[in-house]
Amino acid sequence: MQNDGEENGDLYIPVRMINEFAYCPRLFYIEWVENDFRDSGDTIEGRMIHRKVDIESGILTDAAEHHEDGQHQKMKATSVLMSSLRYGISSRMDLVEEDNGKLCPVEYKKSKSPDNQEGVWFSDAIQICAQALILRDNGYNVERGEIYYAGSKKRIAVEITEDLLARTINMIEGAKNLWHSEKIPPPLIDSPKCQRCSVASLCLPDEITILKEENKSGLEDEVRRLYPARHDTLPLYVQLQGAIVGKSNEELEIKSEGKSVAKIRFLDISQLSVFGNVQITTQAIHELCRRNISVSYFTTGGWFNGITTGLSHKNVILRRRQYSASQDPAKAISISRLIVEGKIRNSRTLLRRNSKVENASALSELQSLYRKARTAKSLQELLGIEGNAARIYFSHFVDMIVENHFSEEFRFENRNRRPPKDPINAMLSLLYSLLTKDLTITLLSVGFDPYMGFYHQPKYGKPALALDLMEEFRPLIADSTVISLINNEEIKVSDFIERGIGTGITESGRKKVIREYEKRMDSLVTHPLFGYSISYRRIIEVQCRLVARWLEGEIAQYEMFCTR
Repeated sequence: MQNDGEENGDLYIPVRMINEFAYCPRLFYIEWVENDFRDSGDTIEGRMIHRKVDIESGILTDAAEHHEDGQHQKMKATSVLMSSLRYGISSRMDLVEEDNGKLCPVEYKKSKSPDNQEGVWFSDAIQICAQALILRDNGYNVERGEIYYAGSKKRIAVEITEDLLARTINMIEGAKNLWHSEKIPPPLIDSPKCQRCSVASLCLPDEITILKEENKSGLEDEVRRLYPARHDTLPLYVQLQGAIVGKSNEELEIKSEGKSVAKIRFLDISQLSVFGNVQITTQAIHELCRRNISVSYFTTGGWFNGITTGLSHKNVILRRRQYSASQDPAKAISISRLIVEGKIRNSRTLLRRNSKVENASALSELQSLYRKARTAKSLQELLGIEGNAARIYFSHFVDMIVENHFSEEFRFENRNRRPPKDPINAMLSLLYSLLTKDLTITLLSVGFDPYMGFYHQPKYGKPALALDLMEEFRPLIADSTVISLINNEEIKVSDFIERGIGTGITESGRKKVIREYEKRMDSLVTHPLFGYSISYRRIIEVQCRLVARWLEGEIAQYEMFCTR
């Protein structure tokens, strides 16, 4: 989101943000204070409508000349950037018309004119009045403004009355106070405003309301899913060795040996992952960064090496709280208990659902261990509990594999890595790398530092927070993907290669693993707390945002995701 409020080192609040504050203070806080934004069909359509007035054209007569005489030629200017030091606001006005010494700001809106006495929405009237304040503060004579509603094809006049001026100044002061308070306002309760809000998936109004202690009972059926169940864009993986990824107009083009092998629109890509010897041109990286599409780098064997992103998220407040909580033993242990409990419970659920043999003893032990995790006194104790649970779980992992000719070929005794010594461990290592990558990307998009965790301790190059939040999803996404690949006979022993004491995955094998992983990430699942169906990729984002709301004090504790 472009910031047009910064001039000469001073920070002004853009008038469009005053509009947001008048509409919903929480929306203002998310977009301006947290600097978080997500496009929707409405926002994209709104930009299309603004195209004609987004180009700077025309000039305004100097304000001093308006006091010499009343005879002036009719003039107009578009995309006029102006600010008011007195009120601490700025605006890029769509259109300013000048007639006989008086100026009239005109604001373009994609919506329809409301069916009320004024014919304008309250927040739009505040916005046009704030523009009038800016023009007056710069010496111009302004008595009225106009709003063009494209949906109704009407221009509605707004008189700058004393009452509207007072209400607008009050809104400006309210926005400033909220900005400096660094405390997010509560969400609107069951408001129709939320239904088409572009930041509903960031705000989580119904979810946050239900998680507040006083509202926890009896509201589950009332939670609305205010955003699509799946993302509109998809990850792109390139592992063709020697390939070059470049930019071709509005598309990424993949070439091999000088020939084009694929073209994908930037609009369809959520992230790019490259494996081994794959090159990316500078022009492609520039465009990906501009569009906030991250690039993840893996070794040929699937080890997650690093990531390229555009300018990092500007939510300094959230990161400051994250650093503070990570150094607070009480807060760190409180969320770490839930992380470990969630992992063990989901491991137990996967084993209970998929085991081909009776495993009552193992299930009982895992249940005992996740209950112990709830009362662990230290991170060291939690590590011991998690280690015991992992030993029990992986000792029964083969019980979830169908007994056929795959059983011997896909031997598995325990979890091992660096290097993985069998096909199952090779798949698990690759899948955990992919999951780490997705958690890292999601955390960056929310505003976190993925390298500062609560349970996993900081270590050079280790995305500790991504590993924290990955724990509860390991069995549900990565482990279940391995089980599906083997039980459905979608992968063969020929998809693996032995390298000394280790086992690697061939290029064709990686394609199968990645395809099944993305299928799992895109599958719909009913959220146990909120009752609606969304994809695992969406659930991961929701969980990351719940951590943010816990750090902000909106909810008493982080709510782990445990499938039923």
